[in-house]
Amino acid sequence: MTITLKQIRNQILKNIYDVGFVRNPAEEIYQANLRQHFPYLPKLSVADKEIIEDIQQEGVAIRSLTDLLIPNTKKLFKSALEIIPDIPDNLKKEGREYVVHATSEQIMSHPEIFLWGLEERLLNIVENYLGLPVAYHGAYFRRDIANQVEHKSRLWHIDVEDRKILKIIIYLHEINQDNGPFEYLSKDATAEAIKSLKYKHGYIQDETMQKIISSNNYQSCLGAQGTVIFAATSKIFHRGKLPKSNDRFAIFYDYTSRSPKMPFYCKSSLENEHLLTLSDRFSPNQKQCVFWRS
Repeated sequence: MTITLKQIRNQILKNIYDVGFVRNPAEEIYQANLRQHFPYLPKLSVADKEIIEDIQQEGVAIRSLTDLLIPNTKKLFKSALEIIPDIPDNLKKEGREYVVHATSEQIMSHPEIFLWGLEERLLNIVENYLGLPVAYHGAYFRRDIANQVEHKSRLWHIDVEDRKILKIIIYLHEINQDNGPFEYLSKDATAEAIKSLKYKHGYIQDETMQKIISSNNYQSCLGAQGTVIFAATSKIFHRGKLPKSNDRFAIFYDYTSRSPKMPFYCKSSLENEHLLTLSDRFSPNQKQCVFWRS
């Protein structure tokens, strides 16, 4: 199926879900599943509970790899730095392209990058936020090019794949206002923007957003190399700010529940054959997070 046909299919399916007699029963099932799974949520440390509290209150929690003390972080970072020189910046001179991803082959040659997102402590944090068993969609290693293209993720939007989505973003170098920080609106500002825009889904140009929300309300996630951002991207308007001074390198880890609202938008960062190659290194719980469609 071509990309265009997939986009048409997904939009049709989304429109069907938005019809009340389809959406309302699905929401009732979702609430029942939350209640049923609540007693089985994994226990968290005080520090990890604080991460959840920050996400619930603000939509974002900012930490560092040093503070988190996640196992295998040194292997992750060593592999990430080795890949950076191999990610080209050769985009088409014309068009709307703005990002280069590490290939599946590059990730498979440094599997620590993908596997870090399956660390049990991270999965426990994600599960407590979602309130349901976790679906892990993989690691997206991005080089965001310093150009003038404002398209898709560089525009304001709210993710729609699930009722709750968590993304974990790792900065691979220092990020300031000029090299593409992750930017968001607080939950209160998001609610105001949704109401004013009568927003349901899609991308919003910054000029449009500034007509209803002062740019003083924009929250830029700045930080040193190794900064980690937990972002509830289905609850807040967010974007990748246009990088101006130099390209931005970051890794995005994506998670939803195993019964996402719109599963047709969900895919893994790796092909199934690559997932099967790595599967011997997964615990039973990790296998369920990766092969959740089964």
